[in-house]
Amino acid sequence: MNKQISYACAGTCSKQVDIELEDGVIRHVAFTGGCHGNTQGIAALVRGMRAEEAVARLKGIDCRGRGTSCPDQLAKALEEAGHEE
Repeated sequence: MNKQISYACAGTCSKQVDIELEDGVIRHVAFTGGCHGNTQGIAALVRGMRAEEAVARLKGIDCRGRGTSCPDQLAKALEEAGHEE
């Protein structure tokens, strides 16, 4: 079953993250805003990964003392969609 998630980011340079899941597996991630190379890298690394594994790996990563980061926001989006670690 496919699921589309759009999540408004908070506390980061990226403004939004859009995620496509298929049976709990991440098929596509696209960030709006943020550091283009870094967000492309994150998206490429999590493609094909189970959502729960991505949450476990990315949750809590901090960027410059902000208490969150683009990877952390991706984890939060997946958690809110019901894919917790």
